[in-house]
Amino acid sequence: MMRVISGKAKGRKLKRVPGDSTRPIMDRVKESLFNILGDVSGQRWLDLFAGTGQVGIEALSRGAAEVVFVDKMRPAILTIQENLRHTQLTAGAEVRQMDAFAYLQQPPARPFDLIYIAPPQYKGIWLEALKMVATRPSACLNPDGLVVVQIDPKEMQPVALPSLQLADERRYGNTLLCFYEIGD
Repeated sequence: MMRVISGKAKGRKLKRVPGDSTRPIMDRVKESLFNILGDVSGQRWLDLFAGTGQVGIEALSRGAAEVVFVDKMRPAILTIQENLRHTQLTAGAEVRQMDAFAYLQQPPARPFDLIYIAPPQYKGIWLEALKMVATRPSACLNPDGLVVVQIDPKEMQPVALPSLQLADERRYGNTLLCFYEIGD
């Protein structure tokens, strides 16, 4: 069972995307992520490959001002919309049904405080998305912003990016969270 852990919608259950096309984040990993991030009040987030939308919904529940959810799969979009209605967190949400790479090619209206990348596994998609953000970090991220990548630890590989650097990584079983920040 997936649920909102804290904030305005604490305890509300979230629906899964039908089928097995998504891999929801486990509650203990999500809780650890938000413990690491601390206060997200007023922040602007981008939830790429959003799936159920549970990471962005958790951010909204904890006071994020805005979350843009991007997923190209119609069942995921419908699930995100239903989860937002159920948690009563539609006010700060923008849901976009489109390819994540097409979204990243457009300059955002304003930079994000956090970009969450949790794509399908074992396809190197996380690296492609990270490289796209790294090509113009100041357009995508606020100066003290973060990119958080959720992957299987087997997918991790060192990558040299001219403008982003790995600041931290945390492993929780078969989930690895990698935290990238704008480098010097």
